[in-house]
Amino acid sequence: MSTSTSQGTALITGASSGIGAIYADRLARRGHDLILVARNQSRLEELAARLRDETGRSVEIVPADLNDDADLRRVETVLRTNTTISMLVNNAGIGGAAPLLASDVDAMDRMIRLNVLALTRLTYAAAPAFVARGGGTIVNIASIVAISSETLNGVYGGSKAFVLAFSQSLQHELAEKGVRVQAVLPGAIATEFWDVAGLPVSHLPAEIVMAAPDLVDAALAGLDQGETVTIPALEDKSEWDAYDAARRAMAGKLSRTEPATRYKAVSEEVRRAS
Repeated sequence: MSTSTSQGTALITGASSGIGAIYADRLARRGHDLILVARNQSRLEELAARLRDETGRSVEIVPADLNDDADLRRVETVLRTNTTISMLVNNAGIGGAAPLLASDVDAMDRMIRLNVLALTRLTYAAAPAFVARGGGTIVNIASIVAISSETLNGVYGGSKAFVLAFSQSLQHELAEKGVRVQAVLPGAIATEFWDVAGLPVSHLPAEIVMAAPDLVDAALAGLDQGETVTIPALEDKSEWDAYDAARRAMAGKLSRTEPATRYKAVSEEVRRAS
């Protein structure tokens, strides 16, 4: 059952199925009204009708292809002008499983436009409004390939590494302004994603595949616990904390007036040999 008091409106992209549809269900039951964005209008209508009936929340749909400039800008306008929006879930994305040399460059271009460009533009449409209102939440669905770049397609991994870095930078920038940012890093999830990526989920080892509802519930639990980065399958959070701490510790050593000693020694040998 939904709560009677609205938690504001959550705009969810890629909301017609899979992870996005489950976010819609869970957020409606938490008391959010919804704006659902996806290409498949019939699926959106069916989901919206069910959630209105089951939760009593207001559910609007915005059929849109975020790789279409006009559609993308239409969703940006909604984010800028609808003052009830308190959460943006950037879930829409394209994956790829084929090696780079076996991939189609035009398909990779579409992947970058959706996974990186559309997510960035929607975030920048929402963030100033959240700051002006003193609060809001941005959830960016990344992937474990953001930190496991040798897994799956390199362009896909690169696009999700962008999502992770972008989210961390935004959290650093916006935390004191009342805006929460969370990056969610799913592993293999049982959705249609894998069919589109060219590797049916049935071909994956069953022990690495998580059910989509479990993924979303874990992600929301991570959000409730204040995590900036949530990796639902990672049992020991201290492993991520150590990884991130090492990255931060190294940050102050990456820009100096002189090259590292190991490079200077090699340069001296080259100069003497010449």
